[in-house]
Amino acid sequence: MAESINESRIAYLYEAVRCGTVRGAADWLDVAPSAVSRQITLLEQELAVNLMERNKRGVSPTEAGKLLVEYFREQRSHQADLLSKLQEIRGLRRGAISVIMGEGFIADVVGGPINQFCTRHPDISVVLNIAGTNEVIRAVAMDEAEIGLVFTPPADPKIVSRASMVQAVHAIVGPDFPLLGKVDSLTLADLQPYPLALTHMTYGMRQVVEAAMMLDKVRLTPTVTTNSITVLRHFVRSGLGVTLLPTFAIRGELERGELFAIPVANAALAGAETHLITRVGRKLSVAANRLMQQINSQM
Repeated sequence: MAESINESRIAYLYEAVRCGTVRGAADWLDVAPSAVSRQITLLEQELAVNLMERNKRGVSPTEAGKLLVEYFREQRSHQADLLSKLQEIRGLRRGAISVIMGEGFIADVVGGPINQFCTRHPDISVVLNIAGTNEVIRAVAMDEAEIGLVFTPPADPKIVSRASMVQAVHAIVGPDFPLLGKVDSLTLADLQPYPLALTHMTYGMRQVVEAAMMLDKVRLTPTVTTNSITVLRHFVRSGLGVTLLPTFAIRGELERGELFAIPVANAALAGAETHLITRVGRKLSVAANRLMQQINSQM
């Protein structure tokens, strides 16, 4: 076994595990799949231990592989902490912040706190990615993003909520919805006769709807299932049916009178929350911390 570790080769193992396949890692690193396999093989030979197992779904780390992946992730985190301290010394003049959030937050966050932050700090770039709830949690836990904004996240020991706000889920309907203006609120049972569009199960929005259905002992089967809030909005605007969303996701349509929100009498939907999250123990850069405070103040 080698007395030292070739750390550059660990990056190939890390990406193979993160992507789930050697080809996925190769595409991410912009190299040939054979180059990824060779570097991992050389690392295994140096350490005299198997680091990766291949299966039908792709690749997975062995116990030793998990140790190296965690080591690599921690080293990247330490490097980010160092850069944060250097940034603190030179002030908010340069740098980059990585943020990941659900699609429904785009209008409010980009048009509000991110716009204001970028105006005040033009030399600091913001890398903003959009993803479903489960992917937001994973990216923050793996230090691929410093800040996450997510709707009703599941509990995760690697994640800490820095701020939260109740954002009740409403039935979103069009102007021709038969019950619009006739009732102050709906039940899930009231929605059974109408075509419904919902997000995939990997989204917090869908997870809270599933919890609501269990609470009311009502089963709603969606006509359309999608990974896009935009699709949900167009589904309702086109008169195809109804959806379930927090009002912040359709603020523009509500203000223009294109869509309408009706409260739903259900504790799970009424208590849904938006969370601003980071990894447990993650020291944010000065810039990221400033942006997080900006988002928090406008939640």
